[in-house]
Amino acid sequence: MSPPGGKLPWHIPFIFAATFIIHHLDRNAIAYALPRIATEHQWTDRQTGDWGQYLLGAFFLTFGLAQIAFSGLAERVGAKRSMVAAIVGFSCVSMAVGPLGGSLATLILLRLLLGLAESVHVPMMGVITARNFPTEARATANSIWNVGLIIATALSSAIMVPLMSAFGWRDTFVVIGASGLLIGAPLVVLFVRDKGIPESQADAKSATFRRRPDYWLYVAIGVLNAFAGFGILGWLPTYFVRAKGIDFDALGWPLSIVFTAGVIGTLAIAWIGDRLNKRIALASVGFLGASGLLCLAIRAQTLAGLVALFALAVFCQSAFQAQEHSTVQALARDRDVGAATGVYNGMSLVIGGVVGSMVPGAIVSATGNFNYALFAIAIAAAVAGGLAALLATRGVEIGK
Repeated sequence: MSPPGGKLPWHIPFIFAATFIIHHLDRNAIAYALPRIATEHQWTDRQTGDWGQYLLGAFFLTFGLAQIAFSGLAERVGAKRSMVAAIVGFSCVSMAVGPLGGSLATLILLRLLLGLAESVHVPMMGVITARNFPTEARATANSIWNVGLIIATALSSAIMVPLMSAFGWRDTFVVIGASGLLIGAPLVVLFVRDKGIPESQADAKSATFRRRPDYWLYVAIGVLNAFAGFGILGWLPTYFVRAKGIDFDALGWPLSIVFTAGVIGTLAIAWIGDRLNKRIALASVGFLGASGLLCLAIRAQTLAGLVALFALAVFCQSAFQAQEHSTVQALARDRDVGAATGVYNGMSLVIGGVVGSMVPGAIVSATGNFNYALFAIAIAAAVAGGLAALLATRGVEIGK
């Protein structure tokens, strides 16, 4: 921690936000490539759902399992060292899609490797943040780099659609991957410092978070959030093209508006939650609102109405993003933050991310109807809202 009266290293979360943007673009490029891949292989809607579920879900399988298995080890090896290795690894895997992405089997293998490479990136950002910022400033620090994910989501359509339209989807992976090697890794090497475990925590009892019921209830909410969030994120471009008949080249501004709503929601609801100290309660309301709005989006007949409803749904769901990692760190009592974050992220992604990517695809494959898949996502958001309301009644409100 910084000494009393010392300046906090606010540049660190901003650097983390930059690396998180690259991380997200690498892993989500496949969602934008999927309509092009389907056209290239002449897949029907059912085949797109069938094969798309494996392309989207493969990443989350290794991404989640590796976080559970390796986050504690990465923290012991060195949070900064492990983070740099992760950035170099996922950048190289992304670039490999260019020359090697010609077959479905190879693409699935590369998605599995990408999940492995990216796995400890987020937990190590949490570890270094917890070591450099006191509790009263940590929520803000975590929010800064966490917003990087939302910014990447908002910008991804404006970046991916023009690049893929101009250069093709394979070369787009090469460009995004190269940015990690040229920008992300050097920033961390040159400007980020890992202080190591504070002396006050060196002798603390390890892994007590595993015995806290509230921690596991929060994991369950994270699973449902991942199901809903990654279900929307992974399938929305394809939903717009195949279910609503929107031309791929016209996706840029509609998806930018939808995902920009997440940036605004994260910042606005975090500000409100800090003042009311009711962040988990706000997350509950947000989940329930998102569920209702997604159901309304199924009936939308105009592009403007469709974009507005999805934007409002993403805005509401972002209430959870506002306090996600700070709550995990607090539930871990600042000890074994890497392991606590790894277990939380890993469980969320293995169950929620994989299922959220594959179940909508399986539903489309079985029914040929994308609207049924969207309804399943709405149900997951509603259940998350109920569990968040339960957690709020237990007095677990983190934010001060």
